[in-house]
Parts: sequence; C-alpha cells; structure tokens
Amino acid sequence: MTKNPFLNAIGAILYIAVVASVMFYGTKISGPVDSIIGPIAAISLFTLSAAVMAYVFGYEPFQLYFDGKKKQALDLALKTIAAFAIITAIILVLLFSGAVR
Repeated sequence: MTKNPFLNAIGAILYIAVVASVMFYGTKISGPVDSIIGPIAAISLFTLSAAVMAYVFGYEPFQLYFDGKKKQALDLALKTIAAFAIITAIILVLLFSGAVR
C-alpha cells in the first residue's frame, strides 16, 4: 500500500468496516440463507479478506525487503502492525465501555 504505517492500518480498518457492514446489513436485508451458497460465500469472503490483508500489511515491506532494505521492511511491517493494534484496542475499549452500541 504505502510507506505510511498509519495509512496502511487505516486502510485495513476501512476494509474490515466495509466487510462487517455487508455482513451485518446483508443478513438483515436477505434474511437467513438456507443453501450451499451461504458457506461458499463465507469461505470466499474469508479467502478474499486474507488476500487483501496480505496486500495491505505485506506488499510494501516485501518490496523494501527484496530491494535490499531489510531494516526498513521490518520497521514498516512492525509499525503497521502496531498502528493496527492501537486502532483495534481503541475500538475494543469503545465497544466494552458502552460508548458505542
């Protein structure tokens, strides 16, 4: 994605928000799905999400690594994970404090 770990983490959170919204509101709109398409959709979404997250978290660090900038690659990867962890912690605090319902 970028060399800015905060933007990478925000990108991951935005993708997760879109997927969660589709899952939350999709079940309200369509109702329960009683066919093979439900599990196929769930596994497809899981696979797509794994690929998107691998791109968001790994593309730029891998580019740096293969360009011989191993220290920068590790630094970017760890900073992106740290930024994502902080954002996730904030979301969990908001959730469990009752500030968001």
